[in-house]
This record gives sequence, C-alpha cells and structure tokens, in this order.
Amino acid sequence: MTRREERENIYRILFRDAFHKSAEMGEQLDLAIEGIAASPISDEEQAYIHGDGNLTEEEEQRIRTRIGEILDHKEEIDSAIASASEGWNFERIGKAELAILRLAVYEMRYDDDIPVKVAINEAVELSKVYCNEDARAFVNGVLGKISGSGK
Repeated sequence: MTRREERENIYRILFRDAFHKSAEMGEQLDLAIEGIAASPISDEEQAYIHGDGNLTEEEEQRIRTRIGEILDHKEEIDSAIASASEGWNFERIGKAELAILRLAVYEMRYDDDIPVKVAINEAVELSKVYCNEDARAFVNGVLGKISGSGK
C-alpha cells in the first residue's frame, strides 16, 4: 500500500467519526481494517476502501496507531482548526473537510516523518476527490495558517 493509499484509508476511517460515538470507533476501525484487508475487493467495496487483500501486519498497525493518535489528540487538533478558520463556525465545517483537516493537522504537528508542505499538499489532493471545489481553498487556507503558527 502506498503512503497515499494509506492516508486515504485513514481519512475514510476518520470520516466515520462524524457519524459514530467515540465508543463505537474501535468497532468502526476493525470493520475498516477488515474491509481494507478483504480479498478480492468488489467494485462496490472499492468505493469505500483502498486495498488489494494484501494488507501487511505493519500496514495495519500503522493505520491503527495513526487513527488512535489522531483521536487521542482530537481536542487539540480541533482547537487549532477552529482558531485558524476565522469567520467559520467550527460546527459548520463539512464533515469531509473536517476529517481531512484533522488528518493533516495531525501529520503537521505529531508526525515528524511527514514534512508540513507534504501534509498540506496531500490534504488539498484529498479535498479534490472528496469535497466540492471551494473546499480546496478552505483546506489550504486553514492549514497555511496553522503551519505559520509552528508545530
């Protein structure tokens, strides 16, 4: 699995957070991992996951770890997003945009292996796939403000 596919799978799992209680996220993570590891993958399943049925233990562990860390830091991440999205009511940020922003802010602040510019670029790329055209500028602007405030 490429880093981009891994990031997209993590985004898709984070997106579930908007529709489930915190206590349900463990089960949601398990279901998502099961789907990623499924073989063969039908066209319908491919719409929700990226995987070829060859999910390694290392890839699974990396996804689980990153999801856990993002959810552990969710309050701090959301605070950074709220501060950087001046003029926007945090509750009105789209669910897809919020999941993308949470992943990117996590990468920018807590993952030293990912350069800030890469985190921002990958977030914008995700927004091109999962959001409307206006979201790209919003995501880029919020992350630009956050990157300017340091790690």
